Amino acid sequence: MPMNRLVLTPGEPAGIGPDLAVRLAQQRHDCELIAVCDPDLLTDRARMLGLPLTVDTKTDTTAPAVATRPGHIRVLPVSLAAPCRPGVIDPANAGYVLTTLEQAVDLCRNRQADAMVTGPAHKAVINRAGHAFSGHTDFIAERTGASHVVMMLATPGLRVALATVHIPLADVPAQLTRSSLARTLRVLDTDLRRHFGLARPRILVAGLNPHAGESGYLGREEIDVIEPVLDEAREAGLDIEGPLPADTLFTPDRLARADAVLAMYHDQGLPVIKHLGFGRTVNVTLGLPIIRTSVDHGTALDLAGTDAVHTGSMDAAVAMADELASHARA
Repeated sequence: MPMNRLVLTPGEPAGIGPDLAVRLAQQRHDCELIAVCDPDLLTDRARMLGLPLTVDTKTDTTAPAVATRPGHIRVLPVSLAAPCRPGVIDPANAGYVLTTLEQAVDLCRNRQADAMVTGPAHKAVINRAGHAFSGHTDFIAERTGASHVVMMLATPGLRVALATVHIPLADVPAQLTRSSLARTLRVLDTDLRRHFGLARPRILVAGLNPHAGESGYLGREEIDVIEPVLDEAREAGLDIEGPLPADTLFTPDRLARADAVLAMYHDQGLPVIKHLGFGRTVNVTLGLPIIRTSVDHGTALDLAGTDAVHTGSMDAAVAMADELASHARA
């Protein structure tokens, strides 16, 4: 089977993304890693970390992929708009971050790369620079023309997808509509089959309210929205259990019978999976025409350029992207 080519965007240049790229380059990979970034940024960060790094700026992406050797990394150059110091964000470089994402997405869309892996971006500084940016997921969805995407985090033993993502908690009930929830379930079921090879995924669905609404006494979203959608999904052949109280859903007995959990909002599901697997959890975007994985953490500005950076989540994101790309080839 041909070797996969993975395209990496380190993200916020003042954060730990460049550190992660440099440290990834110290390992041998059974795939080709190409970073889309400023090559001087990686060279400077490697020098700061005291790590050897040879940067190859060959831009041809039509030749067969070649395994990445230790101490080497291939870079498709994008120049920073302003000098960068670790830990010091500069809105002038917000456009640079978005350009790296655009180029990586286009490489995947044009089949010059098999998957993309993203480092952490700093949403606030990108918005401060005047760019509307709610996160990688929505940005990549718009760039690829995807109509409905789903954020899922995965770690050994647990996958958690989200019905709503980066919105205020007060806005969740209004955003949780029958049509949106139905689309989310279809995308989750389809991509668990397509990307993860599950013949009939078993999905546990959380309720929105405490005790899953307790028959309407603690809220009617389960009765009015969630239960009708789940009934229709079961009739369509999906293997779904719920809505379940979130406080008892994440118990070992229940999870042993499930392939994934669908949480209703960000902080209902993600604290559980990050407690279980922080540092080795992968963010996977479902519903895209390309494969995209990412780390489970932020920019960690205070750690940039230091020896305190751990690559566990980035290692896992690269490994999963390579695995999903190989599965797509099969």
